[in-house]
Amino acid sequence: MSYKTILVHLDTSHRCAARVAIAAAWARLHGAQISALLPSGLYDGTLPADAIAPSGGDFIRQSAQYLRERTERVGRAFHRQMDLAGSPPHEIFVVDGAAGDSLVLHGRSADLVVLGQFDRRDTGDMEPSNLPQRVLMEVGRPVLLVPSAGDFRAAPRHVLASWDGSRESAVALQAALPAMRHAGRVTLLHCRPSRSANEPGVHLTLPEVLRYLQRHGVQAGADDAVSDASVADTLLSRVSDLGVDLLVMGGYGHSRLRELVLGGTTRTLLRQMTVPLLMAH
Repeated sequence: MSYKTILVHLDTSHRCAARVAIAAAWARLHGAQISALLPSGLYDGTLPADAIAPSGGDFIRQSAQYLRERTERVGRAFHRQMDLAGSPPHEIFVVDGAAGDSLVLHGRSADLVVLGQFDRRDTGDMEPSNLPQRVLMEVGRPVLLVPSAGDFRAAPRHVLASWDGSRESAVALQAALPAMRHAGRVTLLHCRPSRSANEPGVHLTLPEVLRYLQRHGVQAGADDAVSDASVADTLLSRVSDLGVDLLVMGGYGHSRLRELVLGGTTRTLLRQMTVPLLMAH
């Protein structure tokens, strides 16, 4: 597997440029094409509450004009950013559908989808808070989530991959192979509660997974974390202690009556992530 098409989501958030920068850096590293998806909001009518005063019959026309102008501004900013020397091949798609629907639809034609972490402080963002969760659960492609703060390198120096033997963690590990091949260090981490420290379990498969990674050109080490802390807290602690700059894990959850239900670890990491998070479901 390789990343040859990277889809990046464009919006009005203050971290859009940082998201594009990471997508461009990964595209250069992997020889990929960037496809930038820009939802206009015209069909789902998403605009800031104070953008236009709803008075009279002109409201719909003014709203549409506002959304078109906003879309053009975001598109121009993307082109300015990508017109720098050394930028990878790129294209932009402006779509009028809702962001979630459009990202899921177009993301299935990409190898990697780049999204931003939801930041409730960013009032300029037009997107719903559950956008990353929905895309992760429905797109069928790995998703790279960029934190709402911080600067990050193109090639991760140290990748931490969470392993629990589940289908989701296996899918995420395979999806992260191209990124791990470029890393200076890869650590496979199995988290388990202290009450199970002496019980046989998933940690016994770690040597097999390490051999699998080695056959794919990834030299990795393994760590068996025994702790009474939650898996999310353990992962975040190891990210800080080891100087990790990319976290890989499976996305856990399911859709019930169109309402996304996430596992606690996934939900916590999406909220508290401090480094880019590569997830697959």
